[in-house]
Amino acid sequence: MVSFFQDLRYAARTLLKSPGFTIVAVLTLALGIGANVAIFSVVYGVLLRPLPFAHPEELVRIFDDLGGPNLQDVGMSAPELWDLEERSGVFQEVSAVAPGNSAVGGGERTVRAEALITSPDYFELLGAKPAIGRMYTRQDSVPGFLEPVVISDGFWRRNYGSDPKIIGRKMSLDRDLYTIVGVMPAGFRHPGRTLDTDVEVWLATGFNGQPFPVPADRTLRLIPAAIGRLKPGMTVAQAQAQLDGYVAQLAREYPAAYPAPSKWAVRLVSVQEDLVGPQRTELFILFGAVGFLLLIACVNIANLLLARSSGRRREIAIRLAMGASRTRLARQLLTESTLLAVISGVVALVTVLFLKNAIVSVAPADIPRLNEVDVSGKVLFFAFVISICTGVLFGLAPSLQACNPNQVENLREGGRGSGASRRHSRLSRILVVSEVALSIILLAGAGLLLRSFWRVLQVRPGFNPSHLTTVQIWIPQPNNPNMDPYGPMEKRAAFLMEVYRRVATLPGVEESAIAGNDTLPMNSGRNYSQFSIQGRPTDSERGPVADIAIVDTRYFHTMEVPLMAGRNLSATDTSSTQTVAVIDQTLARRYWPEQDPLGQQVKFGFGPGPKGVTIVGVVGDIKSDGFDAPSVPHIYVALGQFAPINAVLFFRSRSDAVPLGEAVRHVVESTDPNVAVHSVSTMDQIIARSVADRRFALELLGAFAAVALLLAAIGIYGVMSYAFSQRTHEVGIRMALGAQRLDILRMALGEGMRIVVIGLVAGLAGAAVMTRFFQSMLFNVAPGDPITFLTASGVLAGVGFFACYIPAQRATRVNPLVALREE
Repeated sequence: MVSFFQDLRYAARTLLKSPGFTIVAVLTLALGIGANVAIFSVVYGVLLRPLPFAHPEELVRIFDDLGGPNLQDVGMSAPELWDLEERSGVFQEVSAVAPGNSAVGGGERTVRAEALITSPDYFELLGAKPAIGRMYTRQDSVPGFLEPVVISDGFWRRNYGSDPKIIGRKMSLDRDLYTIVGVMPAGFRHPGRTLDTDVEVWLATGFNGQPFPVPADRTLRLIPAAIGRLKPGMTVAQAQAQLDGYVAQLAREYPAAYPAPSKWAVRLVSVQEDLVGPQRTELFILFGAVGFLLLIACVNIANLLLARSSGRRREIAIRLAMGASRTRLARQLLTESTLLAVISGVVALVTVLFLKNAIVSVAPADIPRLNEVDVSGKVLFFAFVISICTGVLFGLAPSLQACNPNQVENLREGGRGSGASRRHSRLSRILVVSEVALSIILLAGAGLLLRSFWRVLQVRPGFNPSHLTTVQIWIPQPNNPNMDPYGPMEKRAAFLMEVYRRVATLPGVEESAIAGNDTLPMNSGRNYSQFSIQGRPTDSERGPVADIAIVDTRYFHTMEVPLMAGRNLSATDTSSTQTVAVIDQTLARRYWPEQDPLGQQVKFGFGPGPKGVTIVGVVGDIKSDGFDAPSVPHIYVALGQFAPINAVLFFRSRSDAVPLGEAVRHVVESTDPNVAVHSVSTMDQIIARSVADRRFALELLGAFAAVALLLAAIGIYGVMSYAFSQRTHEVGIRMALGAQRLDILRMALGEGMRIVVIGLVAGLAGAAVMTRFFQSMLFNVAPGDPITFLTASGVLAGVGFFACYIPAQRATRVNPLVALREE
């Protein structure tokens, strides 16, 4: 320990003697370490940290799949939910989880809240505790919905001003009264998917009373999702194996509910995997990218230390001659590099602490668990470990090189050009080759994402998003159908059309339409449904599936979707006339490739039209699931025949969207103050959110690649500059013997570009392997895209050329007389 503290004091004095070197090295390393710590804090908070619940490894998502028609996550019935919990022998508790909208009344205006309908034991299943009050439990169970509800901390603060006397207050949800019994802690989040935001209101039901069918129907899949807690000690694989046997037994018991051709199955996925699995590849790729960036920074600092150690060769040689051991000297030099790395780590950590909120705000809002990202103890430990490893990594080669036992040449005056210099140059060039190789991998990755992002933006969505604004509407659904003024479909349709007529007359509105929420492109509320084609045999193993969307007569005109054949939906298409539909080209090509689909009939498993729905028109395709998603077939039905409770207004205007959205809100409130208006967004904003993940990955990887390019240029420049500063005598002799400046320039550029080319070849080989991990993040671009690789190589070669040209140009200005006199 005594010698260690001696080394530490000596290292501190040495670094203080060279403030310029120290500042450059600290900033370079702090950049690499800081980027690693920042990305690791996100990776750990989102992917690696266990969910904040008791025994999170026991929590699973439960999915119903139909293998015959190749449908996943089709929802489950109430009897099936009860059977899974009580008879399967796999679960301690099972709870439904159904995200939805709720209209919260009683205030100055009705507002929309993100609600979650659960089973009574939802909170007990998660092991969650409220911050205020209590949670609902099975003891509160009654037929239908339970009266107690629980609200989120954010909802409590926004809507009730953090009132400490909130417990026991009545709350109107969709015209029904509930009692607030608890407020969840600020950090509590539902561990699953939601519609738009975090859950604000939790309410429970046993699915055994109004408004649900009594008795419960096993064929009615009205529960969209469920979560469960496995029995202690049971793994997901063991539970799945046991559940497969139970599912086969249920299928034999209820053949009508689970016909053999449908190939019904229940699938278990850990809650953590279901929640964060889609982000795993993207975050680990970014983590790997910052690892490459840190390696490049280490190579640069190693080269700086090599150049610096050449000036200390005489000092080290004298210390070796006086009896110092190589191990002692190597340890002392490693202490210097480690101290440098630790200082850089502290600077990086302080920077990350101050910029944490800014870093999280850059990430797309739909990345789960972002609220859990912080600089925790494990992140601090990671920062410490990576700082120490970095110090050893970039300090090892210079310390071993400096402590080479063959130091006789270093004791001679004018030791330039000695063997030690040649060894130093060789090692420096190897390091720069590796730096170029790492840089081309980052550049190739950023290039692939850039080309992929460009390809996504070039996709034609099938509609015109310019100057298009959307406003969503939620019509309350009370539990008692007799209390619902919009229960009859005709009354819903009349209300929505009245809202449309009033909005159409607002100043600044050029075109407008009203439709179901499932028509909103890039929205999560799609309505995929099986249908049958009249006159064709039903094949449950290959049953057709389409996105069923509800639109009014002006929808296609407002969205600027072309009519390809037949007619549009009209105002005469009401509940008293033949049920009609318009289909898109994808569906027409898929199911009537050689026929005219007009006049054909299809049948849904819901809604009116017992005699089938007649196809009266064909329109162009719309990219409703995202620009990078395959085209899904659509069937558009008339709002007058399938009026929704969750609607969206589209209007095209060159006026500012915000005040116009407020004007629409006033129109709806004046028509019925109990209807909630929410989510005023331009279509450009919706599209931007749909590509936010791609943009985030591209911006970060692009920034890392730019920094890597800069560091590579500095590294090449430093090596070439140092190499020719050591060869002044040689250059002088060449020029004295008749070499021209162009000859010297050609020689210098040739040596520098040789390093760059070797690094490019090695890097391209590595990029061909590494970019295969990008496959899931690419769109219409191959991982080994030759154009991207050639462009990245050209950029790096160009940067390398200029980094070589400056020291090469300086070498041509050497005065032969001065150079010869120096030796």
